Amino acid sequence: MNFDFSDDQKLLKEQVRKFLADKCPTKVVRRVLDGPEAYADEVWKGLVELGVPATGIPEAYGGLGLSPLELCVIAEEIGRAAAPVPFDSSVVLATEAIKLAGSEAQKKKWLPLLAEGKAVGTLAVSEGAQPPRPRNIATTFGGGFLNGKKVPVADGDAATFAIVLAKNGLVIVDLAQKGVTKKRVETIDPARKHAEVTFDGASAELLGTEGDGWNLLERLYDAAAVYFAFSQVGGAEAAMWMACDYALQRQAFGRAIGSYQAIKHKLADCYVKLELARSNAYYGAMMLTDGGADLPLAAAAARIAATDAYDFASKENIQTHGGIGFTWEADTQFHYRRARVMALSLGGPMAWKDKLVTRLEQKNVT
Repeated sequence: MNFDFSDDQKLLKEQVRKFLADKCPTKVVRRVLDGPEAYADEVWKGLVELGVPATGIPEAYGGLGLSPLELCVIAEEIGRAAAPVPFDSSVVLATEAIKLAGSEAQKKKWLPLLAEGKAVGTLAVSEGAQPPRPRNIATTFGGGFLNGKKVPVADGDAATFAIVLAKNGLVIVDLAQKGVTKKRVETIDPARKHAEVTFDGASAELLGTEGDGWNLLERLYDAAAVYFAFSQVGGAEAAMWMACDYALQRQAFGRAIGSYQAIKHKLADCYVKLELARSNAYYGAMMLTDGGADLPLAAAAARIAATDAYDFASKENIQTHGGIGFTWEADTQFHYRRARVMALSLGGPMAWKDKLVTRLEQKNVT
């Protein structure tokens, strides 16, 4: 069985990598991290011109109608560059949510705008420090109106619309209305801006059927976990090579520090975790593309392995750089910050480990 990508998919991957290397160097990431911009607008516009937001949208709604595999290779390059763009929020979460549960009218309204880059979407689930659970979701929807508060919402202050989890389901709400207020909040990764979004009688529409919000969210998270895994694999590989390059250049006691076992073994561990994450991500991509019954299991495995690989590589990158790696001037922080935020974006590592155990038990029973 061939688990590799096609020549066309590899060409797409190469084109996106070249574009990001040229238009999204580390100075652009630092500019957004240090400044007030919601995201790197010129990078996002360039990705729109390449057709990135339109990749997974069916042709009937103005998209390119490509498979999940194309989106996977793009996600890997976005992660490799730690690009400060709303790819995860808009292209992965919001677009996939509308494709999954949107009515025909909702698809006709929002998908063409997303494909053309005229709209940016986001997903609003969390309501504070506690992990989202059915019992602690306070946001309500009724009579066409939404009330509640969501925080933190990735790209919340820049998004055009949001998919919001309420007590009785998922709803879609236009953020450009009087009933919506936004306030930027600080997170560990200022290159990915987050916001507190408050809904006070905001006009909204149900996405899918009433009472099915948690089921839809689980299905959305399974698909998103695969795309996020590829992004994390790209970030982990970039962090690993950053550490390797420095280890070969930095001299200590007349030798490159990469020649010492303490460094070599840690970088070898980075590589092992990276390849384990990559293999799980590939299997998840196959299940996602073929609609395989093992998608929930594959998504959980990919999510856990990729989160572990990115977290480990980003930390070891800092450690390999020594004291300079902890300074604000060092670029090592970009991947560490992104790894921390991505680890919590779809629920924390423990939540996904619980899912994996539960799904393995269910598979063994059946």
